[in-house]
Amino acid sequence: MLLGGAAVLLSGTNRLLLGANRRLAPELVLHNARVWTVDPLSPAAQAIAIADGRILAVGSNEFVLSGAVAGTRRVDIGRKRITPGFIDAHAHPATSGLEYARSVDCGLGSIEAIKTALRRRAQQTAPGAWIKGFNYDDGKTPRPISLADLDDAVRDHPVAVEHRGGHSLFVNSMAMKTVGYDRSTPSPPHGLIERDAGGNLTGKVADDARIPFDRLLTRKATRAEWRDAAMLISRRATMRGITSVCDAFGDVDTLQGYRDAAAAGGPPQTRTYCNIDSKSIQPFVEAGINTGFGDDTVRVGAAKFFSDGSISERTAWISQPYVGTDFHGVPVGTREDIYRLASKLHKAGWQLATHANGDLAIDEVLGIYEQIQRETPRRDPRYRLEHCTVVTPSLIARIKALGAIPVPFSAYVSFHGDVMHFYGEARTRHMFAMRDFLDAGIPVPDSSDFTASPMDPPLWLQSQVTRTDPQGHVWGANQRISVAEAVRCGTINGAYSMFEEHLKGSIQPGRLADLVVWDQDMFEVEPSELSRINPERTMIGGRWAYEA
Repeated sequence: MLLGGAAVLLSGTNRLLLGANRRLAPELVLHNARVWTVDPLSPAAQAIAIADGRILAVGSNEFVLSGAVAGTRRVDIGRKRITPGFIDAHAHPATSGLEYARSVDCGLGSIEAIKTALRRRAQQTAPGAWIKGFNYDDGKTPRPISLADLDDAVRDHPVAVEHRGGHSLFVNSMAMKTVGYDRSTPSPPHGLIERDAGGNLTGKVADDARIPFDRLLTRKATRAEWRDAAMLISRRATMRGITSVCDAFGDVDTLQGYRDAAAAGGPPQTRTYCNIDSKSIQPFVEAGINTGFGDDTVRVGAAKFFSDGSISERTAWISQPYVGTDFHGVPVGTREDIYRLASKLHKAGWQLATHANGDLAIDEVLGIYEQIQRETPRRDPRYRLEHCTVVTPSLIARIKALGAIPVPFSAYVSFHGDVMHFYGEARTRHMFAMRDFLDAGIPVPDSSDFTASPMDPPLWLQSQVTRTDPQGHVWGANQRISVAEAVRCGTINGAYSMFEEHLKGSIQPGRLADLVVWDQDMFEVEPSELSRINPERTMIGGRWAYEA
């Protein structure tokens, strides 16, 4: 078997990389382990040899240790479980890192606690300056925070608190007045200015309705701030066993931040596949850059578009209204606008990735992709459907026929079970449809959409295997998958979504030495306890990025 200019020797359960361009003496051997390789030819092993940041050999203790030399470091893993490093196929690392550095963390369990945090920031802020909160989750407080709550907290500053889902802001009266919104202001075509039954502003604005606020809130980050933000979230990710991330919405500045973080020294950083906001993509096009440009550390990803709103914020564009309402969510952008630019970028060699949560949005985006592929056929374009939450059998069949990749939320049943009732029992049987995707032969990856949900593979596993929320309610039991399937989704399938399955996502000779040593075995713990397992060590490129 040839692999990257080298050959792989296959012998029973043992695998060995041979080649003149490789140093055959291992620098490191991990042995006495229980290795889950995600290699269908040889799924289990006891030992791994590593050289030059890549896996040199995999197999039995005897086989792998026999290749060790005097300078080889040998680490006895104590029969702990090793898996490939997990891959978060859709998150927002750098922008989230900036928020942690700049804004008020409103990921708190009560409205009073959030008000206290905002008041504290107001005391440290110049009069009249904006105060920004982030990480708020209205499913985690007894009711959504309101305009009146925010007025009570802070009156002499405009305040905007962003929902952790990233589509909505909750603002105070001064913020509304600053942008010129009042009870007579209509919602824009692709946004929402929420009102109560009496027509009064509630303080919530979503999608295009938040644009005037974003213009005033945005402060350009320095190059050093982007670097530090990327490094902050990389540390958090590796602590949870994540070795690669797809930044779902980057630009020139975020890409530079990841490059600078990788070059900064210290522990290795998570590898980044950086999707580029289609509205910020022109400098890349003019430079002749497209998907795949970069190296194993930081690579340019897909061109990113939007077609609807959020699941956790209940603005996804769905055919049947939200339970107890006549509201169908918010379509974002127009088909014509998405098609026009996506078609040009497809011709220029870009992978396409479009945010599509609801079934109406997914149907529209699939139609665009199908049209583009008919007009300009391209081998293996791997069109991405970001989130792809509410599906039907016919949509799944079209995804399979097109070779598209759905990128669902992995932890939403467990983490956002508190909002599932807005969708209803019947609909949740067709949400985060991992079982249906896998049964259709679709290599579906895992993702967090951080900060929308945690970058936490053990939580992903528990959510997908049990489909149970923290209160014990089961949502869509028909979509349960096995632990082994969930691990595959979180590793090799994530690599596939980035055109990197030949580089990472499995423990095989020639692959990058990205792996995790776990304190408990996910194949042995009770499914309801999966979220309690923790990494003991996380390795990226043959170096420990995290050690407990």
